[in-house]
Amino acid sequence: MKPSQNTIISFYENLGKLFYAIAAADNVVEEIEFTILKEIVKNKWTKVDPVDDDFHSDAAYQIETVFDWLNTEGFSNSETCYAEFIDFKKEHPSLFTEGIKSLISKTATKIAASVDDTDQSEFNLVKKLNLALEKTT
Repeated sequence: MKPSQNTIISFYENLGKLFYAIAAADNVVEEIEFTILKEIVKNKWTKVDPVDDDFHSDAAYQIETVFDWLNTEGFSNSETCYAEFIDFKKEHPSLFTEGIKSLISKTATKIAASVDDTDQSEFNLVKKLNLALEKTT
């Protein structure tokens, strides 16, 4: 069964939370982290699924929107964002194909590696994510 448009939009919103969690794991979100995310969304995520959001733009841009909103609001609890993503993954395992899991992992790794003096906490969260992505349930 194909997921609904709302489920796909929620998927992208939860990816925004996840990628924010990675960037905020060291309690500092650098501009370069958001820049890298925007590049990856434009060049990779918009190619994944041709679903539009309520504003008739590619739903993948919800990743950026949620990330930016969390950052602008000064939301600092990356563990909460990470946990919400994991809950979504558990509720919708069919969305997490091998290709999607690979793209999630690559995106998270690039965000964590984008800052020269990267805090180990970001890479630790990426490792934790990769283990969670390997789980089938």
